[in-house]
Amino acid sequence: MEIRELIEQGKTALGIEFGSTRIKAVLTDFDGHVLAVGFHDWENSLVNGIWTYSLDEIHAGCRSCYSSLRTAVEEKYGITPKTYGAIGISAMMHGYMAFDKDGNLLTPFQTWRNSNTEAAADALTELFDFNIPLRWTIAHVYQCMLDQEEHVKVLDFATTLDSYIHYKLTGNKVTGVGDASGIFPIDSEKNDYDAEMIRKFNELVVKCGYDWKIENVLPKVLVAGEAAGTLTEEGAAFLDESGNLEAGIPLCPPEGDAGTGMVATNSVAPRTGNVSAGTSTFAMVVLEKKLSKVYREIDMVTTPTGFPVAMSHANNGTSDLNAWVNLFGEFAELMGHKTDAGELFGKLYTNSLNGDPDCGGLMAYGYLSGEGVTHINEGRPLFMRTPDAKFNLANFMKAHLYTSLGAVKLGLDILLKEEGVKLDKLFGHGGFFKTKGVGQRYLAAAAGAPVTVMETAGEGGPWGMALLAAYLVDGKKEGKLEDYLEKRIFSGEAGSTIVPTEEDIAGFETFTERYKAALPAEKTAVESMRW
Repeated sequence: MEIRELIEQGKTALGIEFGSTRIKAVLTDFDGHVLAVGFHDWENSLVNGIWTYSLDEIHAGCRSCYSSLRTAVEEKYGITPKTYGAIGISAMMHGYMAFDKDGNLLTPFQTWRNSNTEAAADALTELFDFNIPLRWTIAHVYQCMLDQEEHVKVLDFATTLDSYIHYKLTGNKVTGVGDASGIFPIDSEKNDYDAEMIRKFNELVVKCGYDWKIENVLPKVLVAGEAAGTLTEEGAAFLDESGNLEAGIPLCPPEGDAGTGMVATNSVAPRTGNVSAGTSTFAMVVLEKKLSKVYREIDMVTTPTGFPVAMSHANNGTSDLNAWVNLFGEFAELMGHKTDAGELFGKLYTNSLNGDPDCGGLMAYGYLSGEGVTHINEGRPLFMRTPDAKFNLANFMKAHLYTSLGAVKLGLDILLKEEGVKLDKLFGHGGFFKTKGVGQRYLAAAAGAPVTVMETAGEGGPWGMALLAAYLVDGKKEGKLEDYLEKRIFSGEAGSTIVPTEEDIAGFETFTERYKAALPAEKTAVESMRW
């Protein structure tokens, strides 16, 4: 009854995150306890060489996810939610959504997965003396300028998926600083787009013959705890097709999935880090000071409050691994043994622990799309072995689990080995860590450092987004965001920590050297497999 009253009185926070394969809503109280969840599964499409989700899919998925959340509340507590203390929207970072002044989508949504912006990203990196990855929004904007695409003439608003949904709900063209740091470089002293780089980009705009300014096209930057607007009547009707949701609910700044992952693992303070491993895999380390130089393999982004963060981002994570697991599921069913997906993943993952520390000479690249860290612009999933390799099921699964961290490890090596970045805490979260003690052990070996997985990490980014919403309306009395998380959310939080063995570290290092050495084979596969 107490929870029911909290929901009725709107003393709750709702976080909705648009992930690569699932849209998920998490409802919490202001102390972060999960009250209900909702889901909508979806998948991106490759249309005319572009990884995308259609606008209809985005809208329908949003409504379906909220409907699932509303139904869960009704079934669990016997009431229909009409209001919340605050709402927060998050989504996959980066990519490109372009609109004219009337709000019409000008070109198909390009997700973070697209790597068709190499010319623009290289040129901007040189111009800014700052790494601009291929998936960043500004790289997409400039590539469209270079290609003289017709829509750029009437470009009025260029943004990311979470910022777009926030705009649909509130009418405000804003985004959180963490998400903004994957749109355009951020000045962490001012928590806004870097003014000198804005000036330089506007010179390119004029040179290309356009009459807009980039600062007027990109969303306004806000930090965690700042008001980002309220739910409009139109926004309420858009989100809740049942008509029960009331307007006027505050929304916190929308954020990218990198920022919500930091919040969900309590890694928003310097010397903390986390690895989110799923469809894509990225490692984030909150820095005490700037890196010594620009690295094309490392993104510089920020926490939701503006601390500088070094990110090693791999476009490819577990998608190819999941495809292999599904294949084994088909075989099991063919043999008359229908298996539960959770059991299938659990048994295959756990059995990988019986494999050799270096995977027995097996090698795999789960590149469904291009991989920026290794400078490969298209993907071709590839499995290889030497004639004398130890080819068994444990090593096969271990190689695919290792390679899910392969590109990210190259970036981590730059940070931890070349730059000497200090880490007091490294947390893991995402589907890669669901089977207890497996993915966590492999990440510890890759990083050469202890890795902790919190019991709450399973709720992931949407839970982190709900915490940012709760911080807006109830958490600021604790002080800074990191104080709210430490005092109210993670105080006494249980988690498991795995310390890597020397044998595991050495095995992963051997695998990594082979991973780097065999990259030409992956490049050849891209060049030769054109059917």
